[in-house]
Amino acid sequence: MTSTRPTIVQVVLDTTDVRGLAEFYRQLFGLEYRDGDEPPASADQDDKDWLVLRNPGGIQLAFQEVDDLPLSTWPTADVPQQLHLDTTVPDVVTLDEQTKRALDLGAVLLFDRSDDEEEPLRVFGDPAGHPFCIFVA
Repeated sequence: MTSTRPTIVQVVLDTTDVRGLAEFYRQLFGLEYRDGDEPPASADQDDKDWLVLRNPGGIQLAFQEVDDLPLSTWPTADVPQQLHLDTTVPDVVTLDEQTKRALDLGAVLLFDRSDDEEEPLRVFGDPAGHPFCIFVA
């Protein structure tokens, strides 16, 4: 078994307004859009459902569109926070090894797309139910 472990690449935030939330964090943290994710000439042309903000030397932030998202009531538990972690490994062999590690540590396999030739991945639920992905990059 190799000693390679998954690396956190980005934190993904669900939102009903992808551009609005991305722009908030871009300005707040001074991040930059990934090539191709920059704002269009007019808001009418912005139909993106997934955007990534680059953070040189740090973890990226990504934004994923959902139809409906209840506002978090944190710190009360009525509606929990909404996010998941994306992590990468270098190859499918390591994906298999890290899948075993994750399951042994208490994760639950939620989705398996490890046979995808372009981007093999698996989605897990952590012991508290929060999703996270391990994919080959």
